[in-house]
Amino acid sequence: MVALQDVTAHYDAGGLKMFKSKTTSPNEPSPVPGHPDQDCTGMHITLNPSSRATSPSSMVGKPSATPSPTPSANPPASLGHNQTSAKSINNNNKSSSNSKANSKPSGKGGGNGDDGGGTKIPQKKQKNSEEENDIIGELIGDYGKWQFVMTFLLSLFQVPNTFHIYSPTFQAADKSFWCRRPTHLDDVPIDRWRNVSGSVENCRMLNYDWNALTSAQLSMSNFSLPKNLTDTVACSAWEFDLHDNLGNTWSSEWNLVCDKEYLKNVAEMFFLAGVATGGITSGVLSDKFGRKMMLFISAVLQSIFGLALYFADSFEFYLVLRALLGIVSVSVTYAGLILAIEYVDGKWRTIAGMYNLFPLPVSYIMISGIAYLTQDYRNLQLCIGLPGVFLCLLWFVLPESPRWLLCKGRITEVKEVIRKAAAFNKRTLPDNLDKLLKPPMDEEETAAGVCELFRSKYLRLVTFCFLCIWFTMNLVYYGLVLNMNSFGGNIYLNSALAGLVEIPAIALAMYIINRTGKKWLFCATFFAAALACLCAAIVEGKPEFLAMKITFVMIGKFTISAGNTIMPVYTAELYPTAIRNVGVGACNLAAGFALILTPYLSMLTKIEDHLLMTLLTAWCIFGAIVIIFLPEAMQHHEHEERDEDKEIDTQTAA
Repeated sequence: MVALQDVTAHYDAGGLKMFKSKTTSPNEPSPVPGHPDQDCTGMHITLNPSSRATSPSSMVGKPSATPSPTPSANPPASLGHNQTSAKSINNNNKSSSNSKANSKPSGKGGGNGDDGGGTKIPQKKQKNSEEENDIIGELIGDYGKWQFVMTFLLSLFQVPNTFHIYSPTFQAADKSFWCRRPTHLDDVPIDRWRNVSGSVENCRMLNYDWNALTSAQLSMSNFSLPKNLTDTVACSAWEFDLHDNLGNTWSSEWNLVCDKEYLKNVAEMFFLAGVATGGITSGVLSDKFGRKMMLFISAVLQSIFGLALYFADSFEFYLVLRALLGIVSVSVTYAGLILAIEYVDGKWRTIAGMYNLFPLPVSYIMISGIAYLTQDYRNLQLCIGLPGVFLCLLWFVLPESPRWLLCKGRITEVKEVIRKAAAFNKRTLPDNLDKLLKPPMDEEETAAGVCELFRSKYLRLVTFCFLCIWFTMNLVYYGLVLNMNSFGGNIYLNSALAGLVEIPAIALAMYIINRTGKKWLFCATFFAAALACLCAAIVEGKPEFLAMKITFVMIGKFTISAGNTIMPVYTAELYPTAIRNVGVGACNLAAGFALILTPYLSMLTKIEDHLLMTLLTAWCIFGAIVIIFLPEAMQHHEHEERDEDKEIDTQTAA
């Protein structure tokens, strides 16, 4: 769940800087001799020729060798669930802008370039997002056995991530406690001691000289303290229930009760703050040092910090290790997701980003069973820290991203990866492989800043709405996941059920998302989650309706999990390619704030039983209402128009 989900995406500085080279489609006629574009044709790499071909009727008498604009390849990622490939989602509503661009007069002849005396303005071709691919995809295939094996292995890195973010559900579980008995009164029954000492609130006890009493006196049924004794003192030590099926937790290890109880939330906040911090830096480091290098360095550090927590005797040292663990865990998530996305091509980029989420619910179920068997926070930490050690051995199996290697000009390594992948997929490579694998040409790009998100009315609307939605989604999703121990019932069974219901939720979202509009399906998940949380709030505090309450919570978990799968895909689709990474990065910043607040939601039940579920209901309704203001698909706006005008002017000048 490194919710963690888990999630969040790359910021502008950490985006995937893959610049695809451009070329003329082989389906287009050869350029007219003497045409300025003729000298540049051989310098480009073929990218999706089929999607660039102009209709035959439009080519009559109008030969052109102008390449299509290079698409961006910045995939947003998210910790835990908010992870998908923005790279695979293109602008599907550019047809309106095409007609606008074609109507601009140019050259001496005016008109649209059909006249013999006018300069011809190349038309911007509309590209289907499912057809978008590059030379790597042409050589090894969009998706085959090699991609399946590699992406499956990469998805396994989500398991320790989910373990670490979800472990406080068991390690920080609330235990029954009371003021410690004096040593010479250890054989006094606990109920008798709590009754005589007045330790009802478990934090204070009657101010009395307990050393003057014996266990025999306290065991007498007719014994009582003076009735005028009402003065109390704070307990200096506590005892904890050893038969509650929770075992040794943070509370019993470091006496995190009464005025120190808030420190459990601080420990969770340190981890989630580390997740937010790592989300800012991981993208930059992944682009600079490589996806594989960043993945395995982070995985090694994750294993070290995870196992070090087993030996931590100081709570302060434990907090520092949890923060460092959060930083490297999100780096594992980001680097692994980008690597999985860059192994595939075409429509499989979106699918690869979504099925990368399947290990999360499975991990919920697994850690529930491990926690039940260990019932000790140290032993649990040891069990969840060891899997990362074995995953580090995948260094010898997983290759570096061929697309990243191509961008860096490391052609020899690219050819080695491609040959192995093509052989595994039983594809024949062309003889002129060296000529095809050329580093992308350096292209002049304008760095997209945060200000671009508010440049037009459309972008302001989308940005504001998604900032609210991402904050709400993470607050509700992790509010349910990380507070599973406050809902009552068996904590192990509840956690396993929470993971179980998420599996069909992700599968259903993946099936529907490509067959229907995302907006109303996304909106429906919020409304359904609101209804489920409202029903759970109504029966809250009634022990006879505990099973019904847990059922409503699981329904809410199912629906919000489906929405969490849709959210990053829908977000990336509504942002234009040039600023998509910045937009999703800003959304993840809002999600980070929600993650930091999530641990404190459990304190609401101590104020009022219904408060937690009522608050989650309100946020779900708020999220659903905000979605209504979003468009179904991306609309034409000033930012896109400026990009098209710049492209047309550049091509005209050439």
